Amino acid sequence: MKILVIGAGATGGFFGLRLAQAGRDVTFLVRPRRAAVLRERGLRLTGLGADEVIAPALVTAGEITTPYDLVLVSVKARALPPALDDAAPAVGPHTAVVPFLNGMAHMDVLNARFGPSAVLGGVVKVMTTVDEAEDIVQLARIGAMTIGEQDGRPSRRLDEIERTLGGAGFDLDLSADIIGAMWHKWVFISTLGALTSLLRGTVGDIVAVPGGERLGPAILAEAAAVSAAAGYPVPDGALAVTTAMVTQPGSRDSASMSRDLAAGFPTEVEQILGDLTARARTFGVDTPLLDLATLNLRVHENRLATAEALV
Repeated sequence: MKILVIGAGATGGFFGLRLAQAGRDVTFLVRPRRAAVLRERGLRLTGLGADEVIAPALVTAGEITTPYDLVLVSVKARALPPALDDAAPAVGPHTAVVPFLNGMAHMDVLNARFGPSAVLGGVVKVMTTVDEAEDIVQLARIGAMTIGEQDGRPSRRLDEIERTLGGAGFDLDLSADIIGAMWHKWVFISTLGALTSLLRGTVGDIVAVPGGERLGPAILAEAAAVSAAAGYPVPDGALAVTTAMVTQPGSRDSASMSRDLAAGFPTEVEQILGDLTARARTFGVDTPLLDLATLNLRVHENRLATAEALV
């Protein structure tokens, strides 16, 4: 299958690099400035052991001339609309589109743009970031992808995608309830994001102070209540894993949202927390801690917008 990865950042760059290393036909759709960096330095993965570098196949907006078989969408939510405009020529009548964004709002956007029959659900687990040199830094040895048809049914194209993506240096699973899996990841990332953004520290920093170990589970209870109200209760095992993670003494874990906050970058507050708390209100679920974290991050976003307007 011909694969187009939209974006070559922390997520798309990691999985695309692994696929290219495994001999898959992978092309990255990137902005011209990112293309220049990748052509000069290569797509580089660092952080754990020796650096890994490939010379990626690249296209920029306007250079796509034929449809691809598989389009992996890995951009940040705020970049989704222009990225879809750039990628539109890559989506033909038989193209499968698999997004790896946080939250659920992007599914409405993709379904409206390409039709629900073209769009699968997707969840990835990876701990990566992009450094000042624009290399991908792997923070932990985790790399997993779960995909599935939105209606949960098996399909011939899903089997073909599994053969294409499998055995490429990361774990791959097929899910008969991919929408539920996406909701459950949303619960996890909103819990970790709200916790570490609100208190401006790692999990270990937070649980080291009196009462800090109680905040993560309290935020988790709110997020899980929203998911349950939406029809996707989080399994007890997954709740136990997240509880252990957000109460682990000495843990250096933090969310990408809190790292963006600390660096003074825009965050995905609306896609991760704003949308979740808005849905909570429609379900009649109280989320005071998630509301507080959302308010805190919106203040940050407003400061950034004000500073940009003054430049």
